[in-house]
Amino acid sequence: MHSASKPSAAGEADARPLHGPRPASDLTARARIRDAALLLFGKQGVATTTVRAVAEAAGVSPALVIHHFGSKDGLRRECDRFVIEDLLRKNEELAGSDLIGTMRQWLAEPERFRPALDYFTRLLIDDSTAGADLFDQVVKSTSEMIVEGTAAGTMNRTSDALMQAVLVAAYALVPLLLERHIGRVLGTAGLDAQALERMTVPTLELLTNGLYADDTYLKAAKSALGVE
Repeated sequence: MHSASKPSAAGEADARPLHGPRPASDLTARARIRDAALLLFGKQGVATTTVRAVAEAAGVSPALVIHHFGSKDGLRRECDRFVIEDLLRKNEELAGSDLIGTMRQWLAEPERFRPALDYFTRLLIDDSTAGADLFDQVVKSTSEMIVEGTAAGTMNRTSDALMQAVLVAAYALVPLLLERHIGRVLGTAGLDAQALERMTVPTLELLTNGLYADDTYLKAAKSALGVE
């Protein structure tokens, strides 16, 4: 995922919250190192990011990075844990909050969430256990959302609940993976505020109204597959 903004100088990246203001207790050297690693790992990948580069971005010594995390792999595991847990927490907060207000906030400040989203995308691309766990959790969360929506009468029932959850989750993740191409076609800086705002209504139109005007293709597919 390509950021529209340029990397901050050492000491600046740690001062910018990834998901909004954090309590003062989290603004420690350990947290600054983790945030710097999230930023660099997300932008250029784990393999090409050195401990020294993370230390410079966090304004600390390489020895302090090793002291807190043991190794670069230990730092990566901490980033995996932080992003997965933080995103899951955000999902829980979203479910109990003003949905429209939250959507407007995300649309207005996409760069505020950029480091974690970049890292999130790297996890999905990399062939790692953390990436697989992340996708599984996204599917699980989507499945739970669909079950609740179906029970509440706000979503339609499906013939294959798991497949529906996989498709909806994949549909939601594709823009992250194809950000560069989406931005190129739309003439925007990737998934910036303009692109996200333009994407919102057509996405909801597609999910709400569907694509086809009648069930011709659905009937043909069921007939071909021998499905009732």
